[in-house]
Amino acid sequence: MYKNVIVTKNSVKRYCLHIKGGVTMRKWFICLFLIFSFSYTSQAHAFSKQVIQRGAVGDDVIELQARLQYLGFYRGKIDGVFGWRTYWALRNFQYKFKLPVDGLAGDTTKQKLVRASKYYKSFVHNNLRKGHTFTHYGGVPLSKQVKARKTNKKNQAAATKATNTKQMAVKRVKSAAVNVPNGFSQNDIQLMANAVHGEARGEPYIGQVAVAAVILNRINSPSFPNTVAGVIFEPGAFTAVADGQIWLTPNETSRKAVLDALNGWDPSSGALYYFNPHTATNGWIWSRPQIKRIGKHIFCK
Repeated sequence: MYKNVIVTKNSVKRYCLHIKGGVTMRKWFICLFLIFSFSYTSQAHAFSKQVIQRGAVGDDVIELQARLQYLGFYRGKIDGVFGWRTYWALRNFQYKFKLPVDGLAGDTTKQKLVRASKYYKSFVHNNLRKGHTFTHYGGVPLSKQVKARKTNKKNQAAATKATNTKQMAVKRVKSAAVNVPNGFSQNDIQLMANAVHGEARGEPYIGQVAVAAVILNRINSPSFPNTVAGVIFEPGAFTAVADGQIWLTPNETSRKAVLDALNGWDPSSGALYYFNPHTATNGWIWSRPQIKRIGKHIFCK
């Protein structure tokens, strides 16, 4: 009899308004149950069941970026590509909400995001499909967060000119960055600069280069992860990660030290470890063969 009836959230609301004032108590409880069910379903179906991590693409990443932007953690373009900006935004969200800070959007992180934010899926996907420039910040009317793409000839010419200018700029950047070894991205350089700044700011410049060199030496060692992020975020590896100083904005000196290390300068003479003898609390580090001292750090094999 009712097999062709389609039940929607709006139809449930209309039904509840119709019976409010009461036909029967039983119908009123049915109404409340249906509303709860729809609310729960809309929450439960946020995101898929997969863990979202750096390198992922697709609808899960779009929702992740939109929710992080709603809360003010993500200020980049919502494009469905889980890059470094999304990674750092997610870690900052996890830190702020007292979650395990790992840059992975697992069940606990996704549930917290769903509870803490809103996601206007139709708004986001419609603007993505139309190629509009838009944002998804909480507390700002959606109508003020979208700039429609114009397609008249004048704007097309301007867009072409901007594209050509951007391509020329990219060529200049590439020519200026020829000394950056292959296999290391700008994101790798930025992350290393963060680590050097957090670990060794205030140290002599040669000591900052040495810290960057230790990271590279670990990448090349079979005893450690073989990526920049893997080495830096290995549990217990760096004090700056443990105490949060990795999030400080690095200066140009830190970045220059990283580039010097990437281009072959290793003042540490192949060290895999270093420590400050005045602050070290792990007795094991004293057992490592010491190579040299630079500033406040002792570098070891």
